[in-house]
Amino acid sequence: MTTDSPAGMTHRQVLEALTGLLLGLFVSMIAGTVVSTSMPVIVHDLGGDQAAYTWVITSTLLTTAISTPVWGKLADLFNRKLLIQIALVVFVLATAAAGFAQDTGMLIAFRAVQGLGAGGLAALSQVIMADIISPRERGRYMGLFGAVMAVATVGGPLLGGWITDSINWRWNFFVALPFAVAALVILQKTLRVSTERSRRVSIDYVGIVLLSAAVSLLLIWITNAGSSFDWWSVETALMVGGALLATVAFIIVELKVREPLIPLTLFRGRTFTLSVLASISIGVAMFGTSVYLAQYMQLSRGASPTEAGLMTLPMMAGLLISSMVVGQLVTRFGKWKGYLVLGSVLLIAGSALLSTLHYDTDFVLVSIYMFLTGAGVGMTMQNLVLIVQNVAKPTEIGVASSGVTFFRSLGGTIGVSVMGAFLANKITDLFSTGREELAAAIAKTGDKAQEVAAQLSSGTLPEVRLLPEPVRSLIEDFYAQAISHSFLIGIPLAVLSLIAILFLPNRPLTHMTTSERARAEASDEHDAVEDAAEVAIADAEALAGVPTGTVQVVSHRSPDAASDDRA
Repeated sequence: MTTDSPAGMTHRQVLEALTGLLLGLFVSMIAGTVVSTSMPVIVHDLGGDQAAYTWVITSTLLTTAISTPVWGKLADLFNRKLLIQIALVVFVLATAAAGFAQDTGMLIAFRAVQGLGAGGLAALSQVIMADIISPRERGRYMGLFGAVMAVATVGGPLLGGWITDSINWRWNFFVALPFAVAALVILQKTLRVSTERSRRVSIDYVGIVLLSAAVSLLLIWITNAGSSFDWWSVETALMVGGALLATVAFIIVELKVREPLIPLTLFRGRTFTLSVLASISIGVAMFGTSVYLAQYMQLSRGASPTEAGLMTLPMMAGLLISSMVVGQLVTRFGKWKGYLVLGSVLLIAGSALLSTLHYDTDFVLVSIYMFLTGAGVGMTMQNLVLIVQNVAKPTEIGVASSGVTFFRSLGGTIGVSVMGAFLANKITDLFSTGREELAAAIAKTGDKAQEVAAQLSSGTLPEVRLLPEPVRSLIEDFYAQAISHSFLIGIPLAVLSLIAILFLPNRPLTHMTTSERARAEASDEHDAVEDAAEVAIADAEALAGVPTGTVQVVSHRSPDAASDDRA
C-alpha cells in the first residue's frame, strides 16, 4: 500500500485526488493550444500587424509570469483548494470573453486577464502535487499528466484548426467552458488538502506593483523599440531606466517586508538559483519556439490552421514522450541529473537546427528539429520544479515552486517579445531590400495585382496561402528567413541552461510529501524544545544544589520516544 500523501492515502485515493487537478490542467492547456494554430487568422481578421500578433501572445505570458509568484505566496497563506478553483473561474471567464473581441486591443486585454488565471493554475497545481505526492513517487503519476498533455497539446491545435476552417475562430474560445464546469465540480468532491496555516496573513502589495511595473516596462520597450521609436532614444531611456528603478525598489522591498513575494533568501541555495537560470532558457524554448513555429507553418509553408496543427506534432511528441519516459525512470532509479543534462544538450541542438529553416526545407528534417527541441523541454521543464521542491522548506514550498515557474514564464514572455521584435525588424528589412523583386512578382499576377498590393501594404499579417504565385513563394521565403533569424536567440540561452544544470547539486529525492515533511520538522522542533528545557532545568538544579530529577518536565513525546531516550 502506497503512503505518499499527507494522510497516508492509498494509490487509488491519490488518483481520485488528482482527477480534478488533471481536469483543471487540461482546461488551461486546451484553452491555450486550441487557438495556437488559429492565431495568424485571428489577428488577420481583427486587422492586426506583427506587433499585435506578438502582444496577443505576450499579454497572456506577461500576466501569467507576474501573477505566478503571487499565487504561490497565497498558497502558503490560504486554502489551496479554494485558490485553484478561483484561478480556474478567472481563466475560463476571460477566455470566453476573448471570443467576443472586436479588435486586437480587446483581444489583448482579455488575454491579459486570462493570464492571471493561468498563473494560478500553473503555480497551484505544482504546490498541490507536492502536498499529495512525494518527489520520488512523482514519476509514477507522470503518465497521467503526460496523457492530459498529449490530448491537449495534440488535440487542441487540431480542434482549433478544424473549428477555424469549418465554423468560426471565435468558437475556439468557448470549447473549454463545459470542461471547466466539470473540473470545478470534481475538484470540490475529490481534492482534499490541508487548510491549516500557522502564519499570519500578510500580502506584499508593494512588491506586486513594483514587479508588474518592471516586467511591463521591459516588455513594452522590447516590443516597440525599432518600430515605434529608435533603440537609442528618450523613450528607451525612460522605459529601461524605469524598469531598472522598479527592479531595485522591488529588491529593497523584498528584503524588508515580513512576507516577501519572492523571498530573496531562496537564492542562497544553489539548487534554486541554478534552476531559475536554467528555467529562463527553457521558457524561451517552450513558448517562443511553439508560437513562431505555428506562424512558420502558415506564413512560410502555406499551411491552413488545421494543417499547421498536424505539422507541429513532432515537437509535441518529443515533449510528451521524453517527459513520460524520464518521469518513470526517475521514480524507478531515483536519479535525475543525467536526464537534465541530456535534455539541455538536445535543447541546444534543436534550437541551433531550427535557426537554419528555409521555406522549402525538407519537412522530415523540420520534424527532426522539432522533436529534438520538444524532447529537450520535456526532460528539463518539470524536473527543475521537482528538484526545487525536493529541497525547499515545507513553509516555502509555494513560493519556491512558483518562483521557478515565474522565471520560466518570464523567460518565455521576454523571449517571445524579443523574437517578435527581431522578426518584425527582419521582415521590414526584407520587404525594403526586396521591393523591386516583389513589385515584379506582383505585376505577374495580372488582374489581381492591385488587390495583392493593397493587402501587402495594409500593415496586417497577410494570409499567405491565399496569395497567387509567384508572390506567395517570395513572401513565404521572407517570413522563413525572419522566423529562422529569430530562433537564433534561443541558442546562447540553451547553452546557459546546460551550464546551470551541470553545476546543480545532485541530491537524492525524498520519499516524503510536503505535509509529511512539515509534520516531521514540527515534531523535531518540539523534541528539541523539550530537550533544551530538560538541560536548562538540570543546570538550574545543579546550581541550586537540588538533587537532579526533583523538577519534572511534562513530556508530550510518544511512549516509544521516551523509551528510546531512556535506552
